[in-house]
Amino acid sequence: MMFQAVLGNPGHPEYGVATIPFPIPHDQYAHCMELLEALEIGDAVKADCKVEKVDSFYTVLKRAEMLTVNVEELNYLAKRLDSFDTGEAAQFQTMAHKLDLFELKDLINLTFCCQQATVITDFSDLAAVGRNHYMNLHGGCAKTEELNALDGEETARRLIENGGGTITPYGVVYDNGMKLEPVYDGRFFPCYYYEPNAITVAVTSKAEPEDTEHITWLFLPMVQEEIDRALLRGGITDPSEIRLSLEDSWLPHEVLDLLDMDHVDISELNALVQALDEFSDMSIRKYAAAAVMARPHTTEQAKHLAENLDLFDFAPSASTPEEYGKYMIQQSGRFEYDENLDAFYDYEKYGTERMNAEDGMFTDRGYIAYKGYISMEEVMNGSQSSHMEMGGLSR
Repeated sequence: MMFQAVLGNPGHPEYGVATIPFPIPHDQYAHCMELLEALEIGDAVKADCKVEKVDSFYTVLKRAEMLTVNVEELNYLAKRLDSFDTGEAAQFQTMAHKLDLFELKDLINLTFCCQQATVITDFSDLAAVGRNHYMNLHGGCAKTEELNALDGEETARRLIENGGGTITPYGVVYDNGMKLEPVYDGRFFPCYYYEPNAITVAVTSKAEPEDTEHITWLFLPMVQEEIDRALLRGGITDPSEIRLSLEDSWLPHEVLDLLDMDHVDISELNALVQALDEFSDMSIRKYAAAAVMARPHTTEQAKHLAENLDLFDFAPSASTPEEYGKYMIQQSGRFEYDENLDAFYDYEKYGTERMNAEDGMFTDRGYIAYKGYISMEEVMNGSQSSHMEMGGLSR
């Protein structure tokens, strides 16, 4: 948690307040929205939450107290600040103080450029100050030989003697010509990878040109409330009128190649990602092989396939009957393998006999075999669960 904010209804203080953690955890998002809805605030777009109190390491945020803000902007700002190290935190706070920023839009935009400023909090190590200043002037990076040749103390002295520093409660700041650019336009949040995610989706309205900058970024998996509010914020009320573009994904290409992204339902895609979210690398490889065999054509079919992956046997990397037989005997755990008897095993014969007795195939990921009692088509259409409820299938 980066900070807590006590929020109330500016028009009805008698409704009480709600204390919300920021960034809002995914598993608490729906509950937090319910708390705000009970106060008749928390709109996805409008600024309707009065900040009664902010409890944060970023004390500069206390200047937002008594202001009316949008909860999604507050959440996005918290995500941005949560990634900052100590130096960036000082840059943000000093520049917010220097520029006298209060509005969340400006504070969000400051998170994208405050790294250009130089902040001095300790004058006892001028060499370090000089190195940091040099790095700030060069976009935060420099060659090792450049830093080794740099006279840090002299660089720091020139900076201090030239003036231009502003004293703040968080240190002396030099803006180095920093300009507050409108990276965030007040409606569409810039793409920002706050935490690892499975799929990054750029959502635009079909009413907009294909090269529009009005993009709603979704980082799946998300709770449905987050998706709904993000689309609402992007002005999208009809799911059939959205254009999807996958910008980043760890879903197997075998699955993505089968799906028609022009007709993918975003909620179904999210459900698929949720089904895969806890998969290990080996399970993902097995799922990719199963997809080659089953060939799902919709996200719902792909989800049902993921939910029934235990109906498949998988021999990773096996590409011949001999490799398949060797895997089954040595690594599958179904046999008590004795390496001293290795010369007596006929792996190719065993692998061939198994393949002749089962429904399987080789893929680039390995050998995959289906062992279910109903057809794969029925499994992908969701029939598996109904069979289990009737007691008609055992595993």
